[in-house]
Amino acid sequence: MSNNNSREVESALDLSRRLGLSFSNLSLLTRALTHRSYVNEYSAVEDNERLEFLGDAVLDFIVGAWVYNRFPEMPEGDLTKMRSALVRNEQLAKFARNLDLGHALRLGRGEASSGGNKRDNLLGSAFEALIGALYLDAGLTAVDAFVNPILEEVRDSILNEIHDPKSQLQEWTQSQKLGAPRYRVIGTSGPDHAVIFEIVVEIAGIIKGSGSGTSKSYAEHAAAQDALNNLGLF
Repeated sequence: MSNNNSREVESALDLSRRLGLSFSNLSLLTRALTHRSYVNEYSAVEDNERLEFLGDAVLDFIVGAWVYNRFPEMPEGDLTKMRSALVRNEQLAKFARNLDLGHALRLGRGEASSGGNKRDNLLGSAFEALIGALYLDAGLTAVDAFVNPILEEVRDSILNEIHDPKSQLQEWTQSQKLGAPRYRVIGTSGPDHAVIFEIVVEIAGIIKGSGSGTSKSYAEHAAAQDALNNLGLF
């Protein structure tokens, strides 16, 4: 088989060792890495689509449980947003890239030569298939132990994505035809290596919120949240 982008395809055994996953049935992992384009050329093997289906369901549960337990005060609507952001294909593809999963994908010659191991749809599906294989081989506890550290790594970025007070405030001001919020530094404090910025946010020339932070971005974030609170929008 042609290799993926001039790199030899990593074996399922090598991948399992690199990821610290002790598969008792290595054929499950091999199947999880096998795209249907490979099957079209080597018909004696099974592709990863059934494992992808299973992994999708397992991930929904594991991620839902993680979000529920990790954020005990988060309302149901935000829990749903958080889970959806974590299991969408684009995010799963990022997880796959971080694991260098593309290096281990078994692709048909055409798919390999066209860079299939870098495409989001193939990578996201492969990640789901990996989860499905791990579930069948070792159960939910093993999946939980594998997935939880991956989720922790993106916790803050996903939180910012689903709850960005600056975006929420701007959406509201636009809906009210009040123009864009204006952020203004009104002071700084602290030593040069740890400056604290004091920022206010104005809507139609009137101060609606204030905030402070170790960067202008953090201070604007806090000011926007304060404005949302003062306006009764959060």
